[in-house]
Amino acid sequence: MHRVEIKREMGEGDIAAVSELLDVAAAADGHRPLGEHQWLDLVQGGRRGFAGLVALKPGHGHPVGYAQVSRGSGSWALEFVVDPHHRKEEDAPTIARDLLGAALDVVRSEGGGHVHLWVPKPRPFHDEIAAAVGLERGRDLLQLRRPLPVEGEAWELETRPFEPGRDEAQWLEVNNRAFAWHPEQGGWDLDTLRRREREAWFDPRGFLLHERDGRLAGFCWTKVHADHDPPLGEIYVIAVDPDFQGLGLGRELVLAGLDWLARAGLKVGMLYVDANNEPARALYDHLGFTVDHIDRAYVADVS
Repeated sequence: MHRVEIKREMGEGDIAAVSELLDVAAAADGHRPLGEHQWLDLVQGGRRGFAGLVALKPGHGHPVGYAQVSRGSGSWALEFVVDPHHRKEEDAPTIARDLLGAALDVVRSEGGGHVHLWVPKPRPFHDEIAAAVGLERGRDLLQLRRPLPVEGEAWELETRPFEPGRDEAQWLEVNNRAFAWHPEQGGWDLDTLRRREREAWFDPRGFLLHERDGRLAGFCWTKVHADHDPPLGEIYVIAVDPDFQGLGLGRELVLAGLDWLARAGLKVGMLYVDANNEPARALYDHLGFTVDHIDRAYVADVS
């Protein structure tokens, strides 16, 4: 038997125990169980709209599963993981269902809303567990990769590095205009951006801004995953202000970002794109990207 504890705030001991579970799962699965937004919520102890759900079994001094729900801009983000050492046990599906069910109860208690459960590299098990708690298959997110450097693609675009303390306001305005439709990337505020700036991976030199007529017209924010084997250079966030769309800036910004990553010594470039974003996929196909794997969202509107 197991029990699920719901924590609205995570103490140092809770964070350490869950982090150890996440490390074990990452080593077994080849990817981190929590996305970056959720990871920051965890290590900072939680915030308004946060709940960490820990599954515990008698005789085990560590969590056997973990789920996390966070209120975002207009929706709830949900993720979960079962300890790899317990996945072959008889009650593994029950642990997953209980974690997700308790997380959805948290959403109900907070007034309900749209829920996204993100699963990297989903398997049939995830389809079954999601259906058991009333979630349906939603968006598929493709991780694309290509070798660096990019050869044979001419481009010319003037960019400058992001300057912390100077560029936050204009960047937030463009980001939120460009991603007004997006459940994760839209609706950022200064605190959200500042938290990224405090991360060890943050490098303003690879945060490229393109300006026209005295305005920020677009940007390509890169990120280096130095702990990956081989290290990956990611196009982390890229966008063009709606007022400047239709000028071919998207392609130029992608190539500027890939060029920066190649000059920084990276041999593999990576980015994510929604599977149904046909214009973006056509561009990335033309630039030589191929699908590495799929991440999937399971969704529901909780009353």
